[in-house]
Amino acid sequence: MSFFYNKKAPEYAAYKNPEGKTVQKNIDWHKENHTYVFAYGLGTVIIIIGLLTLLGIWSAKIGFIGGLLTFGMSLVTLTFLITTPEVYVTNLGGDFPTPQFGFPYLSGAGRLVLKDVIMLGAGLIIASDNAKKLLKFDGKYRLQQ
Repeated sequence: MSFFYNKKAPEYAAYKNPEGKTVQKNIDWHKENHTYVFAYGLGTVIIIIGLLTLLGIWSAKIGFIGGLLTFGMSLVTLTFLITTPEVYVTNLGGDFPTPQFGFPYLSGAGRLVLKDVIMLGAGLIIASDNAKKLLKFDGKYRLQQ
């Protein structure tokens, strides 16, 4: 997703705010980098997908679209497990009998991404349930008239 930003990932780590602290130079850097604009835009898209999925209670077509979008969004997010090194525990240099870092040891960011497996399945179930509502069964599935 780095193509959305003015500056690239290596600089990003230097400007992360520590948990519970506000560092104005970091905030200014993120404003200049458009990090907040992207986050607000992504949040808006996620809320719209959620509303489409919820509206599936009353409209099967809208629910089908919402389910497919949920599935697609989750699939994109899960690709971060492949493309983002921060999702795995880094080598902290411990003297364990076996090293406990890298794949398959997930960091906090990796565990956050992993929840999208549930969203992936839920989106597929919602889309298929709404598709079934759109089809009429009388020995064959047909589009409802």
